[in-house]
Amino acid sequence: MIEKLKRIVEVILELEGENPVVLDMNTTPVPTDYFVIVTANSNPHMKALREAVLEELSRLNQHVIFYDKDLEHDWLLIDAGDIVVHIFSEYGREFYDLEALWLTAERLNLIEV
Repeated sequence: MIEKLKRIVEVILELEGENPVVLDMNTTPVPTDYFVIVTANSNPHMKALREAVLEELSRLNQHVIFYDKDLEHDWLLIDAGDIVVHIFSEYGREFYDLEALWLTAERLNLIEV
């Protein structure tokens, strides 16, 4: 699973997604294992990130249960069962503040330095 998460983060970084964070949700009541949270700088950027993540999930044989098909929002979601990817506008990330909401969730450092 960690290798899948690393690949998702790599794809996000390749497209210049901002401040990707991976939260281990196993100790929370949320029915998923991991959140991947990222900020996009525009609606076209949100769409590009969504499409790239969906393609990578397909390559990884990770079944996608649901994804937002709209574009005019501050938050796009990709639900791949045990991985949920949240793509936010800057405003949306600050407003919904999932990192603060799930403060007790462990942050995983998957970015290679």
